[in-house]
Amino acid sequence: MAPALCAICKTARALIKRPKNHTKLCKSCFITIFEDEVHHTITSSQLFYPGEKVAIGASGGKDSTVLASVLKTLNERHGYGLELVLLSIDEGIRGYRDDSLETVKKNAAQYDMPLLVVGYDELYGWTMDQVVETIGKKGNCTYCGVFRRQALDRGAKMLGIRHVVTGHNADDVAETVLMNLLRGDLSRLSRSTSIVTGDNKSEVKRSKPLKYSYEKEIVLYAHHKKLEYFSTECIYSPEAFRGSARTLIKQLERVRPSAILDIVRSGEDMARLVPGESASSCGGCKSKTETPVAVLEDDVGGCGSSNGRTPGGEMAAMDKQLRENEEAEGLEVDITKLVLEGKNGQREKRDKPTTRQVLGKCQRCGYMSSQDICQACTLLEGLNKNRPQIQI
Repeated sequence: MAPALCAICKTARALIKRPKNHTKLCKSCFITIFEDEVHHTITSSQLFYPGEKVAIGASGGKDSTVLASVLKTLNERHGYGLELVLLSIDEGIRGYRDDSLETVKKNAAQYDMPLLVVGYDELYGWTMDQVVETIGKKGNCTYCGVFRRQALDRGAKMLGIRHVVTGHNADDVAETVLMNLLRGDLSRLSRSTSIVTGDNKSEVKRSKPLKYSYEKEIVLYAHHKKLEYFSTECIYSPEAFRGSARTLIKQLERVRPSAILDIVRSGEDMARLVPGESASSCGGCKSKTETPVAVLEDDVGGCGSSNGRTPGGEMAAMDKQLRENEEAEGLEVDITKLVLEGKNGQREKRDKPTTRQVLGKCQRCGYMSSQDICQACTLLEGLNKNRPQIQI
């Protein structure tokens, strides 16, 4: 049997089957289309402006390493005019973070980017090893997540930077959507699905250029670009609830490769139904809420496009769907127009509008918070109460 040819260039031998849509590509075309999709996400969502100074949250793992490499490449190729800096957080986990930071230092030298490392010990007076020793492994990821988010913002402020990009990929976003659904926490869907959190009024905003990139494709990109990254999992992460969501996502992906992007898109759609909230998706695809009927083979497929996701028979399926929609039209309810109804079926008017959280500053550390005391300071208060007293 003759070897399959690349679906894009039609000349080179196909070496890669894309996990996203099973398209067969050669090495060169895969790298190009991966970079083009990230470029599409960046430009359509208007993530950057010329001359902006951007901090890349670098952990030494595959996601942040690929993000740094792609941003450097696209910045030079398309003239973004960005000043890129690596920002790493040292949680203080022996045998894990100390090793991964060595990879970050190599990347900084390889990509010719400045590097700042900020540690939990200097910010909070605690390392994660000490936290786990005090509270145990169960629930430790809550502490680490809160501390890490604040540490990234504080590190950016040290550098005089107001924009941090992170390596969150489509798998991460899908896991977060699923976790929020399992918890019944719909109010978080907007933030978890948004490609940008924070705005010009925020001290630091964050964005996810790899939001629509599959984890498996990130690994393939790193492999074929021969990027050096640290692949060991955090020694405390197996206890996290996210691990259960990740296992379920992987099982769904084996049955339906498009499941990851389907969950991301569903999360975005549900977030728009939450009163007062809106989810940001690709700026160029916001109007494309329906699944395309047909997609060209050479379509870039950026921002979670349906490239290769439909199994065929689209017209018949659409005709069936239209008939079902007509039959169900009388049963539809627009939830955005629902009002409270009293016992007698009379409409009741709300006396007060829904209360919105106002972003302020923590009274203790000065970090931005919607509460008087931020979550990090609340957690630290509990830790400090349990800290063993040193006998003199």
